[in-house]
Amino acid sequence: MSEAPSGAVPTVRIDDLLARCTFPAPGTAVACGLSGGPDSAALVALAAATGLEVTAWHVDHGLRSSSGCDAEAARAIATRLGAAFELRRVRVDPGPNLEARARIARYEALPDDVLVGHTADDRAETVLFNIGRGGGLAGAAAPHTGVGRPLLRLRRFETHALCEQLALACVHDPMNDDRSFARVAIRHEVMPALAEALGRDPVPLLNRHADLASQALEVVAELAADVDPTSAAELSAAPAAVAAEALRGWIAAEVGSPPTAASIDRVLDVAHGRCVATEITGGHRVARTAGRLRIEPPSGALTS
Repeated sequence: MSEAPSGAVPTVRIDDLLARCTFPAPGTAVACGLSGGPDSAALVALAAATGLEVTAWHVDHGLRSSSGCDAEAARAIATRLGAAFELRRVRVDPGPNLEARARIARYEALPDDVLVGHTADDRAETVLFNIGRGGGLAGAAAPHTGVGRPLLRLRRFETHALCEQLALACVHDPMNDDRSFARVAIRHEVMPALAEALGRDPVPLLNRHADLASQALEVVAELAADVDPTSAAELSAAPAAVAAEALRGWIAAEVGSPPTAASIDRVLDVAHGRCVATEITGGHRVARTAGRLRIEPPSGALTS
């Protein structure tokens, strides 16, 4: 995963790229997320080149007046690459946490087994983002469960170079330039500053860090599977990392998103009897009664 050479766009070979991809066997029917940008366009191109039966899925969030044009550009890319095309439209209202809400809406509209075009650069940026929000060991591992990411061994400059070589008319999302979004700021400000400070490309380093964290997390997760996360006694008896992972899995499954490391620390305080309840990520509340923990919905939330 070397850094792109400066100056001219590098020449890439499809066979070399495919050797580092993790696609299913040729002939398999797959769904590929296609925003119309270079990474997702490269995903569809490589999936088609490896002999998969590709359907490209485009989600129109309706956030920009040009979103209809983006959808047609995505359709044209799919047609050019011999892929079927599915269009889904969702509504995402402007307001706080727009980036996160748009991402959630997008994945809800896509098939559960969708493949997406995330590269090694995306994973490195996710590592920094998760560490910055207190994601703990799981955040440092930058887990990619739930959807397939067959391009994680490729670099962003390679996917962009492939699209240029194939003369694909990709679209540019101006939100990718808006540094008020944390992930965009990490990409355009933090990563270059880190490269300058280290005197080397940080992407391979961060991906290696994520691999090591993933290996450690696998061991911790195996131990955590034997811990009842609602039992204060079992949580108190378990090693801290194991108890934290048991809680992380339980809370994520119950509320639909992983808790921060700070939230887990507060819940451990509840388990150890240092307090009887605490608020966690998303406004939910974890309380303890007679040695058992429970998750309560945010104040004012409707329950069935």
